[in-house]
Amino acid sequence: MKYKSVFDIIGPIMIGPSSSHTAGAARIGRVARSLFGREPEWAKISFYESFAKTYKGHGTDVAIVGGLLDFDTDDKRIIQALEIAKDRNIHIEFVEESANAEHPNTARIQIGDEKGELELVGISIGGGKIEITELNGFHLKLSGHHPAILVVHDDRFGAIAAVSNILGSHEINIGHMEVSRKEKGKMALMTIEVDQNINESIIQEISKLPNITQVARVVD
Repeated sequence: MKYKSVFDIIGPIMIGPSSSHTAGAARIGRVARSLFGREPEWAKISFYESFAKTYKGHGTDVAIVGGLLDFDTDDKRIIQALEIAKDRNIHIEFVEESANAEHPNTARIQIGDEKGELELVGISIGGGKIEITELNGFHLKLSGHHPAILVVHDDRFGAIAAVSNILGSHEINIGHMEVSRKEKGKMALMTIEVDQNINESIIQEISKLPNITQVARVVD
């Protein structure tokens, strides 16, 4: 892996002890919270491989719940995240998975409430950096370090161009974009990382396009 600066190696300002097991976990949780769009009523968090073996000692459980509470990596409230979640009547379940994963620091988060559910797989790749590799069954690659939108849409001609045109009309530059689909002609997912946060009016404009089912955003 290539690092752009020494801060990518040291990791972000954070509540310790580990950039991979603490800061990365908090960011995975916070991306899940951002995409869900509200505080969940329950969460089932499954840890794999290294995460499963060390999450209690390294505070991975506390950090990932802190992220679900929308706490940033340097927020001192992360230390009390489990107690805060309990006080807010959020039911948290941790599962130590025995199955192998593609990366040793892997977590699967399932969250929900009476309005809906979300399932996300994230990995902590070092230095506080993360990748979201799965969302509700779609495979994707989302860093969580840049503003982004995720657009669920019907796999139809012109859907991608229509979204790109709206972003272009508002002078929003696309840094990374990919499309995932489960089956040709069915539901698909656009993952678009951009250079600046996208305001709600643009989200609503995209939502009104033909063949668009849902639009969610990750803010910087």
